[in-house]
Amino acid sequence: MTPTRRALVTTLALTATLTTAPITTAQAADTPQHPWYFDTYRIDEVWEHTTGEGITVAVIDTGVDPTLPELQGQVLDGTDLIPDGAGFDVDADGHGTDMAALIAGTGESQGIQGLAPGVSILPIRVLPSAWTYIGNDRMSQAIQYAVESGAQIINISVGGADVGISQRELNEALAMAASHDVLVFSSAGNDAEQGNSVSAPASLKGVVGVGAVNSSGERSSYSTYGPQVALAAPGDNVPGHCGDISGPACIQEEGGTSSATALASASAALIWAQHPDWTKNQVLRVMLNTAERADDQRRDDYTGYGIVRPDRVVLDGEGDPGDPDSPPVFRDWEAALDPPATPEPTPETGPSPDADPAPGPDAEPAASGGSDDASPLPWLLGAGAAVLVAGSVGWLLWRRRSGVVRG
Repeated sequence: MTPTRRALVTTLALTATLTTAPITTAQAADTPQHPWYFDTYRIDEVWEHTTGEGITVAVIDTGVDPTLPELQGQVLDGTDLIPDGAGFDVDADGHGTDMAALIAGTGESQGIQGLAPGVSILPIRVLPSAWTYIGNDRMSQAIQYAVESGAQIINISVGGADVGISQRELNEALAMAASHDVLVFSSAGNDAEQGNSVSAPASLKGVVGVGAVNSSGERSSYSTYGPQVALAAPGDNVPGHCGDISGPACIQEEGGTSSATALASASAALIWAQHPDWTKNQVLRVMLNTAERADDQRRDDYTGYGIVRPDRVVLDGEGDPGDPDSPPVFRDWEAALDPPATPEPTPETGPSPDADPAPGPDAEPAASGGSDDASPLPWLLGAGAAVLVAGSVGWLLWRRRSGVVRG
């Protein structure tokens, strides 16, 4: 494909007019070092206050190649949970490396510039490729490893559907994450146009499901929707490496809910680094309260509470962090854990009268309301083909790829 540089309007338009004026920005070249969403997020100004320093994000994926220029010095020693023993730093697929670069890339040597270049990436290899299936036990081990290794945020840009086996291991791992003040983000899936099948782990308690939007602030047509979606982030025309990530700098425009999840994780890291004394509950609460959404709309099944806007927290001081021990979502679930991750629940309250509009510090959304044991849904590939895996769960990469641009 002929290399191109596409001029895009670098505006994440409002889904509807809010009480503040719509944001407009000048046109700028869409490059791996300045993707279209950077202007909307006022990222240069944000970096004057925070780059995500001191925050570790675990990337549970296909491994991360730390030798790429933009990732050198950004990647910690992780673990490889695949029997082939290739190593956490081997990524034959490139998906995990892309997620790490979107989060923490430095843009060095015309590579991808991440949203939070001060972040440390903890790579956990659980998939060798997009077409490989793993069981719940491996994903559970990955979450546990991330928690035990001190990650504050876990990024899971993979997903799949259960065929009726127990999810007990996953629930125990997610309970461990909640009890250790760890935020877990997972992609909702790219299946909206092929059946819209609900995907785990985004559908499970304790996981913030993330959908994708385009540069107009509208849900991407492929982005799986439903009560599991809590937030949305840019997912279209997001930079990613070309097939051979070890070759010369070659960046293509791709995306999907995988990319959106990485950007949501990076947004949380920016906020948490600026407010290191906050708990996961407070970080998530301000993310929900400051998300871009239609006027007077608390949430919907397409973008959840709205599009993440870390700049509103970092630069404008918006969002009330609220009670550090009160989760904005999964409150009853966390209180029911043994031992409970949070105090006993108090009666439901409406949104704060000062919120404009906001889910409120104690609102329990429909998002991520999966079952505690098992789901009868078949696992579906991103392309929409049903695949049944006896006795295990099929975890798949959520990916969409498009045109090529070179750094």
